[in-house]
Amino acid sequence: MQYDLTVIGSGPGGYTAAIRASQLGMRTAIVECTEVGGVCLNRGCIPTKTLLKSAQVFDNIKHSADYGIIAGGAVPDIEKIVARAKNVSATMSKGIDMLLKKNKIDLIRGYGRLKSPNTVEISGEENREITATHVIIATGARPKELPSLPVDEKYLISYKKALFPDDIPESMVIVGSGAIGTELAYFYNSIGTSVTVVEFMPNIVPLEDEDVSVQLSRSLRKAGIKVMTNSSVDSVTVNDGRCVVDISTKKGSETVICAKVLSAVGVVANIENIGLENLGIETEKGKIRTDSYCRTNVEGIYAIGDVIATPALAHAASSEAVACVEKIAGLDVEPVDYNCMPSCIYTTPEVASVGMTEKHAREAGFSVKTGKFPYSASGKAASAGNRDGFVKLVFDEKTDKLLGAHLIGIGVTEMISEAALALKLGATGRQILKTVHPHPTMSEAVAEAAAAAHGEVIHL
Repeated sequence: MQYDLTVIGSGPGGYTAAIRASQLGMRTAIVECTEVGGVCLNRGCIPTKTLLKSAQVFDNIKHSADYGIIAGGAVPDIEKIVARAKNVSATMSKGIDMLLKKNKIDLIRGYGRLKSPNTVEISGEENREITATHVIIATGARPKELPSLPVDEKYLISYKKALFPDDIPESMVIVGSGAIGTELAYFYNSIGTSVTVVEFMPNIVPLEDEDVSVQLSRSLRKAGIKVMTNSSVDSVTVNDGRCVVDISTKKGSETVICAKVLSAVGVVANIENIGLENLGIETEKGKIRTDSYCRTNVEGIYAIGDVIATPALAHAASSEAVACVEKIAGLDVEPVDYNCMPSCIYTTPEVASVGMTEKHAREAGFSVKTGKFPYSASGKAASAGNRDGFVKLVFDEKTDKLLGAHLIGIGVTEMISEAALALKLGATGRQILKTVHPHPTMSEAVAEAAAAAHGEVIHL
């Protein structure tokens, strides 16, 4: 079968690429060896957010008296929580299946491997080969393993097992404090697990602005989570069904005994055994090398998403998919602007950011001014009962243009798009503060932060 485009992998990047290609008149196929929707939909973004919603509901019930509601006796039913997460993912996967059919995309079940620049070998129930003018690699990533943390999915678990637990562990050590580590720390702590987070770097969520990291650490500790920074796990042994975790800290060695250890130290790209070596496709540091339009060094072969050295975010993969396919189609398209790529962490409080941190802006040579507005002064946050957090905006002092936005607090993952748009359009602080924001909302904190950068106070 001859196609204009074949996509290997059906995650957010893969299925977006296939759908956009079909819309542009290309005969398109997707090769997928597991579930449609990839890790994000089946074992990542969607089930994680479903679990977190259950945790938030349980938290609200536990604190209902703070809102004048007397409710008691609530307990988490882990079997039903997991079943709901699986059902939501299955429903979304069926929706992607329907989209592929609606757009007349051939979904080919099996493991795809490049045989030549225009030929994909597929092994599955029926071995076959298909040809295509263009091939996009969108095979995603898997949990990274450290030598000191050999995952057995019984005592030392990956996020895949942590998303669908059989029971609620009495205690857990989480190694790594990125989005996966902190989100699952919040979930398990909320449903009754005693959680310890171990982070090698000086701050948790180390890619975020330092002020955000400090606030999130404070909030997690207030919720009862033990946070250990500047620390590393030397070894984990299992003794009588318990994990013995030896940890090096700045103050010396410490041992923590727990029921489970979760390795959340990142992901590694799925680039093995897909034919890269045979075709001479260049890689670097475990990623496929591409140009700004996701083209590899081999004509007709492209790569998007977690297999390339760009932010490992579902929406980054989708953006790359659209830009890549539209370039293949000959459209006039801009490369993806990663400086305007928002990032979200769905803990409580939530974290959202876009653009440069204050530290990175200064290192880049900008003369920086910042504006910060605390949620403690937000009427909407006070009404919601969660005043932890703030909005911090980073501006170029010379031009007043926005360089970055760093938000932590309730609702900020829904607010970050305003900052991303402002950054994309080159908005100034004065333009942001002069944009009318409705009151009372969380979003008016953005205007307040811009006002603070200009030495002005609008409301309290």
